[in-house]
Amino acid sequence: MFPKKKENNMESMGALRRTHDCNTLGLDNLNQEVVLMGWVLRRRDHGGVIFIDLRDRYGITQVVFNPEINPDVHEKAHQLRSEWVLAIKGKVEQRPGDMANTKLKTGDIEVLVSELTILNTSKTPPFPLDEISEISDNLRLQYRYLDLRRPEIANNLIMRHKAVQTVRNYLTESDFLEIETPMLTRSTPEGARDYLVPSRVNAGKFYALPQSPQLFKQMLMIAGMERYFQVVKCFRDEDLRADRQPEFTQIDMELSFVGEDDIIGISEGMVKAVFKATRDIDLEPPFRRMKYDEAVARYGTDRPDTRFGLELTDLTETLRGCGFKVFNSIIEKGGVVKAINAKGCGTFSRKDLDDLTNFAGTFGAKGMAWIKIKEGEWQSPITKFFNEDELAAMGKALDAEPGDLILFGADDASTVNQVLAELRLELARRLDLLDENTFDFLWITDFPLVEYDADRKRYSSVHHPFTAPFEEHLDMLESDPGKVKSRAYDLVLNGNEIGGGSIRIHQPDIQARVLKVLGIDEEEAEDKFGFLLNALEFGARPHGGIAFGVDRLLMILTGSSSIRDVIAFPKTQKATCPLTEAPASVARKQLTELHLRPDWKEEKKE
Repeated sequence: MFPKKKENNMESMGALRRTHDCNTLGLDNLNQEVVLMGWVLRRRDHGGVIFIDLRDRYGITQVVFNPEINPDVHEKAHQLRSEWVLAIKGKVEQRPGDMANTKLKTGDIEVLVSELTILNTSKTPPFPLDEISEISDNLRLQYRYLDLRRPEIANNLIMRHKAVQTVRNYLTESDFLEIETPMLTRSTPEGARDYLVPSRVNAGKFYALPQSPQLFKQMLMIAGMERYFQVVKCFRDEDLRADRQPEFTQIDMELSFVGEDDIIGISEGMVKAVFKATRDIDLEPPFRRMKYDEAVARYGTDRPDTRFGLELTDLTETLRGCGFKVFNSIIEKGGVVKAINAKGCGTFSRKDLDDLTNFAGTFGAKGMAWIKIKEGEWQSPITKFFNEDELAAMGKALDAEPGDLILFGADDASTVNQVLAELRLELARRLDLLDENTFDFLWITDFPLVEYDADRKRYSSVHHPFTAPFEEHLDMLESDPGKVKSRAYDLVLNGNEIGGGSIRIHQPDIQARVLKVLGIDEEEAEDKFGFLLNALEFGARPHGGIAFGVDRLLMILTGSSSIRDVIAFPKTQKATCPLTEAPASVARKQLTELHLRPDWKEEKKE
């Protein structure tokens, strides 16, 4: 698209050179002659005197066009519109006392304009840039260069820069080397789907964009680099949601001759430095630690939000053999019964309860039993199925009091944990328990090494195939792999996993055993990981590492609802870019050069 031809009223900057940004001037600059440059944010005409809020990346300064100072400049100012680009020259004056703006850093002064240069005009923006308003995500991303002019988005990128710069400085001072690893590598099994890149010079073969630098950073440890880090782009072709993107950024690190405590300590110091630099918040490591089994038992998930209570209580043994056949049947089949005591929620209406039931259904619940605790009675359609002893046992286990609401989950353990984990978060939202200014860190440790995938009828890694099992669990690796715990650790912040890592396997025989448990035979292992397995044979030193999600961490730091608000040019939830319209079709010639043979439709003959 080309702009329509119109009269050119733009000028060059000429001899004007910017002396200050739009967030610098104050009372110390009174009577100084200055040059400012920026966009027109707002224009106001007050009885012949024109006021412009001039904006740049740094802030806003009010500039004034007075006909008594320079009639020609004042006349020229009448044509100014939103987002026009200006250069102005003028003298700094103090605003009258009742006109000061305490919300602006420059609110005590204004610049009386003597020269005006219009550097560029602008079409009317498709959405307002001078106020917070509801704008569709697609429209914002289509005009992302305008969206980024809005302070709330621009400031996110500024904070991102500060955070990443702090990380680089901290790790460099901690004797790490920043080393780049390849973007074009090979596809490996496990994990999410790879983005594939066809090779032109190797017909029929493909590179994969890395889901992480995992294998390369392990080989850097084998190579003797000791301490490596990288702020690195990673790629996963997976279904998206608010906190995921097809391309994302990690703070990736790996260390030699270390244990879990060493890596956790360095990570806590780094996070502490980032919070101080970006939010001026003093964190107090060490952060709490909780084993995986305890986290799932108490919260139903391995990434619990611990800013509030509403913990899960296991009632399986308490209700075994109870009079309520629905619960008892599930227990006899090996399922579980758990409950949440929503303190003070006994006032919830039937509509509230129906809404919660429907919510639970979206996560696999077949229904949701509930009991309201009233003074002297328990109200629910299911209370008639329990005798007094069973009700008393439940009440004791749940610390139930008048005014409470008991919400139950009964099914296989996985379903119950998922449903109640999501239900407690929904309750927290309804009860306004999610304080954005509270940052509750928690390390989750002692993860299972593997989990059984019923669809594939084989075990898969909980983290990845190179995670080390605890040495004392090695004798169960082949006989009972589901019980083997790993030397893995995740850092959770307010219910979000912001970092995860592990001590790696550095002994080739143990690595071969783990791959075999995962159903990866010697031929496949050699094909996919042969370069790593071979490297392990050459004096691989003990090592471990961790990776932090930059986008997710910044989402929390900025209080954003989506990681799209902390990425300069993000994709939509369908992995498209409205700005560039990527992905897009390419020419047949390009596909032919890449040795791809799509089924072309025959062109219709006239």
